[in-house]
Amino acid sequence: MTVDTTHDFVGTGWAFPPAASSGGGIALVTHTTELEQAIKIIVMTYPGERPMRPRFGCRLRDFVFRPADNSTANELAIEVKSAVQQWEPRVDVEQVIVTPDPDQRNRLNLEIVYVIKHTNDQRNLVFPFYTIPDDGSDY
Repeated sequence: MTVDTTHDFVGTGWAFPPAASSGGGIALVTHTTELEQAIKIIVMTYPGERPMRPRFGCRLRDFVFRPADNSTANELAIEVKSAVQQWEPRVDVEQVIVTPDPDQRNRLNLEIVYVIKHTNDQRNLVFPFYTIPDDGSDY
């Protein structure tokens, strides 16, 4: 009989955003859902927001008023990859691909390609990022 130790390795955590379970307790998530939510929390948390972990997070907000171009995409990829590598020890980040959205000129699509260390299971997470253009237009 094969025992699946992936669940034990990844663990269980609170659902994000926090919610109540059907039994009235705290909703929990496991395995890949837990990892995806943990990565989203890292990317969406700005350093300094958590008093007990002031360096935790990613400087995503620093890019909001930048143009959605290749220069911004390259810098954003470096920032996101660095933050996820630093704060999520259960995965190896292979690459972060940031591409301008062809239909929305103020949107960049972040694709985080990662491997779960314990299982070598390759996954990706696509995260939309919107900029606010400084050209006087209504985005």
